[in-house]
Amino acid sequence: MVFVLGEYPITGRGASTIAADIERAVGAGALKPGAALPPLRELARELDVNPNTVASAYRLLRDRGVIETAGRRGSRVRARPAVAPREAIRIEVPSGTRDLSTGNPDLALLPPLAASLADAAAHHALAPGLYGSTVIDPELAELARAALDADGVPDGPIGLTSGSLDAIERVLAAHLRPGDAVAVEDPGWGSVIDLVPAMGLRAVPVAVDDEGPVTAEVERALAADIRALIVTDRGQNPTGAALSAARAAELRGLLAAHPHVLVIDDDHLHHLVDLPLHTLSGATEHWALVRSVAKAYGPDLRLAVYTCDPVTVARVRGRHRLGAGWVSHLLQRTVVHLWQTQAVDPVRTARSYAMRREALLRALAERGVSAHGRCGLNAWVPVSDETGAVAGLLQHGWAVAPGARFRLRSGPGIRVTVSPLDLADIDPLADSVATVLRSTGPGHFG
Repeated sequence: MVFVLGEYPITGRGASTIAADIERAVGAGALKPGAALPPLRELARELDVNPNTVASAYRLLRDRGVIETAGRRGSRVRARPAVAPREAIRIEVPSGTRDLSTGNPDLALLPPLAASLADAAAHHALAPGLYGSTVIDPELAELARAALDADGVPDGPIGLTSGSLDAIERVLAAHLRPGDAVAVEDPGWGSVIDLVPAMGLRAVPVAVDDEGPVTAEVERALAADIRALIVTDRGQNPTGAALSAARAAELRGLLAAHPHVLVIDDDHLHHLVDLPLHTLSGATEHWALVRSVAKAYGPDLRLAVYTCDPVTVARVRGRHRLGAGWVSHLLQRTVVHLWQTQAVDPVRTARSYAMRREALLRALAERGVSAHGRCGLNAWVPVSDETGAVAGLLQHGWAVAPGARFRLRSGPGIRVTVSPLDLADIDPLADSVATVLRSTGPGHFG
């Protein structure tokens, strides 16, 4: 039997084949975000299968993050399904246009890798990484733990993954099951916002301001029985927010009454920010703090350090061994050499980004444009017409990231990456933004 859903034929006698057909329809664009699926009994009747078979197919789709169910309102394609990642929301950058949309670090501030890679190769020649070897290089673990101690991060074992997002996914998987609710920043890192439904979890948006997640929003999310909270401690993407001491204290007070909630601190801009670290780690029974080397040392260095409570790190390490096994020892030794030789001067590097970001915020303020960015690589400009703002700036020779990459319920905006800017660029860029917003209108943050 065949059932035509929209313009797409759905076939199959088993739950997996029915689910696969529907997922292909979503991937092909035949089923748009928000499209309603037929009641399971109706689809079962048309396909001549048991309603339990369709119920199983819908459950598979929900667990994969393709659809969401809302009781009597039925099942719908997710507004941002896992098969359509936010990074796909890109703009074509015409030749001659300055690209401020990527979120990449300044290449001039990344250290040369030749000496560190050579040192890793020499170390490998003497002590090659083999099956059964120690998973984490002892020197790397010692250096990472010392840096965490210096920032007041609670004591805990060290683990390694292939980047921050890998660590966040593994920590979530260690504790949560499909259908559990996860509080995410809004606006926030688009990859996290996509990851949550891709794991079959339910994203609960939490508004942010310059000091991090808004306390009342986190309180609301906790009342809604979230199982996890993901917070960016410094240099939040896209807004540049940083968790303040006062805000961290407020949130820790709330979390004390919810010890079952998993808390993940993302400190991905370690070594690139000049604000002190304030974390929520240790406020609940299970927690993790993640640090990546990608932004400070190079995006292709796919290594992140994490520390957790003992139960969490044991679960994550155990599952990692069954899959990837370990992070390459060549990569680990490369990072050890970079850290030991102080290949990046954190103070100078953070100051370089801060000068550009602060100069842009001042220039925009002088022109009556509200923008945000306490630290990090980006500035966030609220707008009323996101499409108009992006298109208008393209006409002025500037490519910026559309806020849709980073939003769930929050208002529209644009993200401007300051990494490619020279100080001489600041006034022309601010003039262009002000001119465009005079025609499209400013927005509201928070």
